[in-house]
Amino acid sequence: MNTLIYWLARSVVAVIQTLPLRLVARLGRAGGGLAFYLTKRYRRVTVDNLTNSFPGKSSAEIREIARETFRRLGENYASAIKTAAMTPAQMRPHFEFAGAENILIFQQDAGPQSRVVAVGHFGNFELYARFGQYVPVFKCAATYRGLNQPALNRLLVELRNRSDCRFFERRTESGALRAAMCDTGLLLGLLADQHAGPNGLRLPFFGRDCSTSAAPAVFALRYNCPLHTAICYRVGLARWRIEVGEEIPTRSNGAPRSTADIMRDVNREFEKAIRRDPANWFWVHRRWKPPERRAKPEAKTEDGALKVDGQAP
Repeated sequence: MNTLIYWLARSVVAVIQTLPLRLVARLGRAGGGLAFYLTKRYRRVTVDNLTNSFPGKSSAEIREIARETFRRLGENYASAIKTAAMTPAQMRPHFEFAGAENILIFQQDAGPQSRVVAVGHFGNFELYARFGQYVPVFKCAATYRGLNQPALNRLLVELRNRSDCRFFERRTESGALRAAMCDTGLLLGLLADQHAGPNGLRLPFFGRDCSTSAAPAVFALRYNCPLHTAICYRVGLARWRIEVGEEIPTRSNGAPRSTADIMRDVNREFEKAIRRDPANWFWVHRRWKPPERRAKPEAKTEDGALKVDGQAP
């Protein structure tokens, strides 16, 4: 059964990858628009999230943003399948970076300093992994949680491996990630805009507390790496720009800042990006779940090492 699922999904991917990117984007937008009407549960979550985050907007405005959000999601998911098979040269008319100068800071005789980048589900977020193909002085890395369906997980890994970004499964490859963090010139992207479960930090986001992953702050502090945010904006049909933000301070007067204070700054940067283009974010997720139990600001192992999502980095 897994083999059948794999080849069926692989066939769909192959068909999409033969089509022009702009056509794929249009088909994705059409599919997303249809999903807006067919998926009542996710439509309701999206509208509720937008209503609570933008109380000054009318119901008509909220509904239009929600509808465009679904269109964007369809466009982004379909385009991500297509762009996974495109070379950097083929991508150049559709993809650009801004703010690369914020991270192109070299250490004497040691190459670029490794950095942590807090990213979120903005635009075609699979494109974050392509940065190293345009700025090859960096080796890109990211963490992920494998899909429960083995066949689909295999296909997803195959698609992502074409980006030249190294992906670490959070539950099984923490040791390999720790070893990689000791290298020079690593750019580690960590998703930090979704509900982080009972062990996340309870921090404000659009004026309401929600469980926030401490991972970017923990990795930046533990491995003494500068921390940035990066946002993928849609700038047109099948066109995206990733903007890298200025460094977020992880120390104050030589002492480490708390993970909560660091992640408050990250949340503020994400808020700015969402207000700039509300339909560009992943509103279908239940970001503001009530706490399951008292969140722990910092979880530690027996030897005092900080843990992220139940594992020591």
